[in-house]
Amino acid sequence: MSSKAILVLEDGRTFTGASYGATGETFGEAVFTTGMTGYQETLTDPSYHRQVVVQTAPQIGNTGVNDEDDESDRMWVAGYVVRDPARRPSNWRSTGDLGERLSAEGVVGISGIDTRALTRHLRERGAMRVGVSSLDLDPQSLLERVRTAPQMLGADLSAEVTTKAVYTVEAVGQHRYTVAALDLGIKRNVARRLAERGVTTHIFPASSSIDDLLKVSPDAVFFSPGPGDPATADGPVNLAREVMRREVPLFGICFGSQILGRALGFGTYKLGYGHRGINQPVLDRTTGKVEVTSHNHGFAVDAPLNTVIDTDFGGVEVSHVCLNDNVVEGLRGIDVPAFTVQYHPEAAAGPHDADYLFDRFVELVEKKG
Repeated sequence: MSSKAILVLEDGRTFTGASYGATGETFGEAVFTTGMTGYQETLTDPSYHRQVVVQTAPQIGNTGVNDEDDESDRMWVAGYVVRDPARRPSNWRSTGDLGERLSAEGVVGISGIDTRALTRHLRERGAMRVGVSSLDLDPQSLLERVRTAPQMLGADLSAEVTTKAVYTVEAVGQHRYTVAALDLGIKRNVARRLAERGVTTHIFPASSSIDDLLKVSPDAVFFSPGPGDPATADGPVNLAREVMRREVPLFGICFGSQILGRALGFGTYKLGYGHRGINQPVLDRTTGKVEVTSHNHGFAVDAPLNTVIDTDFGGVEVSHVCLNDNVVEGLRGIDVPAFTVQYHPEAAAGPHDADYLFDRFVELVEKKG
């Protein structure tokens, strides 16, 4: 029998439910994701560091957990909120129960609450700080601690999720190219996608210098997704500028896109409640195609949509745009071999509409060579 738990938002809205996962208390930024599958990948995505994730899909845990789908070595979410956790997982790949895995990794969660009402509240009021507790069930007491918790705006989190040492993921089959990847919160599927295309990827800590990256003689550089406020990431921004000065092909995803945007002279800003889910429509302006894509970002690049912008590195244009709200979803250098997307072509469990972007990255390297 589950013990009671409460969830308190920083504006005082309170939900009461049952403890799910570890018993304890946790604080973070409350965000919601609309994905109906891929919860294991979400939980192990470093980009969710310090965030309490609300699943809008009502039933979670049906397929259990397995030993193959993790995107990193641990669960990164600060807390987990679901409506109806599966009582018994059922899938041929399952090796365990989600609730037991959450408990084993110390992830505090809550179940049995109206996640639709919570999602509507966050959509109307915006992402905000939250506390979840199965220890202190006094809403006012928990609220006081929620309001002293750190905000996501201004949070510099790359150093907390990055690798401590360089490691390598070898190409599958014949080696074609070498990529130096800056780990700002990288997911395993990025290197897998590159390996399938004959790319050997060397993954570097977020604090690495241009000299560090050049030691592996990279044919290209990759800036990974990750958590936190891009306005704090001055080191990676300066590194991106050094890469572009040398005209080494550069590809950035999500946080990496925001870093490149700053390196090109654009500002960044916090979205009201962010884009998180696997059903977001994005227009690729270079092909005119609309892709259904996976998103996980609370910040975005502030750049003009309908003009070529003159930067320190030549002309740059917005290459992708979200059709829901016209948020910048990609940048492309006209005079420098660099491009980005704000969403996730490496998405697991999908969709895979944007997988071609890794081919575009390889083509960029081929042209440069």
